[in-house]
Amino acid sequence: MPNRTPPTAPSSLPKYLREGIPKQNVEKLLEAQAFIDELIEWKQRPIEDADLPKDAEPIEDANGGRQGTVVMEKVTCGDETCKCMKKGEKHGPYKYLYYRTDDGTLTSEYIDNKQV
Repeated sequence: MPNRTPPTAPSSLPKYLREGIPKQNVEKLLEAQAFIDELIEWKQRPIEDADLPKDAEPIEDANGGRQGTVVMEKVTCGDETCKCMKKGEKHGPYKYLYYRTDDGTLTSEYIDNKQV
């Protein structure tokens, strides 16, 4: 016996999607599904060496199960009186995790040596 009630949208979806998606015809739903699949793939695309700063050196298998790429990187501190700003002698190298945010933007965060 076929199910006579439509599926319930996840409550985590914004109201305009929970109410709007069920009103679409099958053609529009298939177009939306293809777009969503493509968007997910784009947001989860791997981090290529070309995406990283030129001096960052990826560390093989050092991401500790995190999604992203761990690198060793020398950095400037931003203090105008420091040698890193005056002479270009950067601090480090330090470990950073490069990853993509929910909107697909590449970002990084410092990783304490104990975290890796």
